[in-house]
Amino acid sequence: MASDKILIVMAAGSGVRMGASVPKQFLDLGGKPILRHTIERFLSAAPGIRIVTVLPKEYVPYWKDYCLSNSFDCPQTLVQGGITRFHSVRNALGRVPGGCIVAIHDGVRPLLSADLVKSMFERMESGSCRALVPVVPTVDTLKVLDIEKDPSGNGQHLVCHPGEAVDRSRIYGAQTPQMFLSDDIKAAYSQPYDVAFTDDASVAQKKGIPLSFCEGERYNFKITSREDLEMARLVVTSWSR
Repeated sequence: MASDKILIVMAAGSGVRMGASVPKQFLDLGGKPILRHTIERFLSAAPGIRIVTVLPKEYVPYWKDYCLSNSFDCPQTLVQGGITRFHSVRNALGRVPGGCIVAIHDGVRPLLSADLVKSMFERMESGSCRALVPVVPTVDTLKVLDIEKDPSGNGQHLVCHPGEAVDRSRIYGAQTPQMFLSDDIKAAYSQPYDVAFTDDASVAQKKGIPLSFCEGERYNFKITSREDLEMARLVVTSWSR
């Protein structure tokens, strides 16, 4: 049975690590801001989806002006971000009704496929799960390292302890979108903030909501550095050929 679908797109970061004049979600990617690419992915995969866009307070007018001047006629509910990602999501959930499916996605993950979005919504609509998280297997060899002070007192160095290993076959990286039943995730975000909340799934898990997982996508990476942005531009260019 079809359910109403809502996207909360998280774009409240300042992007200071990128060193650009505007936050990274507004940087150009193939002639459009990264944030627009992200939203359009969901619009193509789920026509009629309702969009809640979370922005830095000082950039709400900026985004409004961009959408108006560039004919990006996508109805959006604009919400101001909070002091942490947790508080930003909580602000957005205040604009979400009960009885729907909520996808929470990073605004700077613009390269996910429509197929991933469609398949995740289909699985949520089937009633087979209450929370769905895309994951990708770790491909690098992992090392357990500690930071120790140099005996000379000049700086620090990394130390690997012999015999302490990580089973790579059991380690996966979590991506977004992470999808939930709106009543579940709204209840989860009523909990007090905890530094252990590193994503929405961790908030849901602490509330006792069972998590299900699906295969994510390598191209669905989060743009956090200039190198990431250059990689994304190469991908977009290759798609347009």
